Amino acid sequence: MNLVEIFSYSFMLRALIVGLLISICSALIGVPLVLRKNSMLGDGLSHTAFSAFAIAAVLGFAPLWIALPITIISSFFVLRLSKSNGKNHKISGDAAIAILSASSLAIGTMAISIAKGVNIDLNSYLFGSILAVNWGDVIASSILAAIVIAIFIFTFHRIFAITFDEEFARSIGIKTNIYDTIFAIICSAVIVLGMRLLGSLLISSLIIFPTLSAMSLAKTFKNTTVLAVIISVLAFILGLITSFLATTPTGATVVIVNLVIFIFIKLVKNILN
Repeated sequence: MNLVEIFSYSFMLRALIVGLLISICSALIGVPLVLRKNSMLGDGLSHTAFSAFAIAAVLGFAPLWIALPITIISSFFVLRLSKSNGKNHKISGDAAIAILSASSLAIGTMAISIAKGVNIDLNSYLFGSILAVNWGDVIASSILAAIVIAIFIFTFHRIFAITFDEEFARSIGIKTNIYDTIFAIICSAVIVLGMRLLGSLLISSLIIFPTLSAMSLAKTFKNTTVLAVIISVLAFILGLITSFLATTPTGATVVIVNLVIFIFIKLVKNILN
């Protein structure tokens, strides 16, 4: 079966479009997150989104409109804590992420387990269901991708300054609090929508792996960002096609492809050095 035949199926075409858009967004936010030592933020927020999705489904509300604001608030809270360096707070940023991750996953699982007469597919929340995305997901992902890409294009130098030296960025007049708020919002939106792709347990890998692979090859912030996007897109396409042909879970396959690329790059670099 060739690529034209594979993507002649409408569900595969929708999965491809949504996956590519979320992969681009994940790579773009992944570079600043990893460089700011907030790489596990995605994991914590994905579990928060899972908990919000589960509770909303149990109560009969629209999951997206419950999960998104809760995840944004959690993102902003953790990002603020990570700046304290433990001086003004008894809980550091990484500890807050760990607490957020574990407690949110437990609350979501408990909510689903005690729900009576509610049909909820736990696996779709935990591991994603990208082959079930609809055209509404395509539209939402397209809008999100356009916003994220526009922000990175028009504020790239400010993002660079904030990522490497926030105090310097503040001293030259950059309103870092505004950018932190914007970043918290787009991170949350990418993670909430990305859960349809990989699920709450795997979405953070789409943020971390392409960035780490790119950092092994590129020397500048700009090159790292561009390369992370390329690797993320390539890994998703290979993972999607492989999962279709081998009938394996799409989310897990995409993560494994990212892992293989990362290991391959590391091995080649070690051999050449």
